[in-house]
Amino acid sequence: MSPKDPAEKVAASNRRASHDYEILERIEAGIRLTGSEVKSLRGGRAALAEAFARIRDGEAWLEGMHIPPYEQGQTKGYDPIRPRKLLLHRREIERLLGKTKEQGLALIPMRAYFT
Repeated sequence: MSPKDPAEKVAASNRRASHDYEILERIEAGIRLTGSEVKSLRGGRAALAEAFARIRDGEAWLEGMHIPPYEQGQTKGYDPIRPRKLLLHRREIERLLGKTKEQGLALIPMRAYFT
């Protein structure tokens, strides 16, 4: 989807990444979230400033994304910066793993949005 699509609600963006990094390629991935994390994201309460992605044990993980707890939800035992699994196809994960290992590239999230 284009960045100006009216059906797309941006929950968080990382504007600093375009200044700090050269963007070679953009991919779209889903994120596995809990119910209270979704509610908090819909309120626009997330930060991607310190976030990055990592390939570990054949799976892609988003680390460092801060999603504060939802006020009306269960907050006991909640970790706002826990690693969250990225939903990608196996071939995409293998391709990204090759690029990060061979070329020394970083995986940086640019924005999180709902469609």
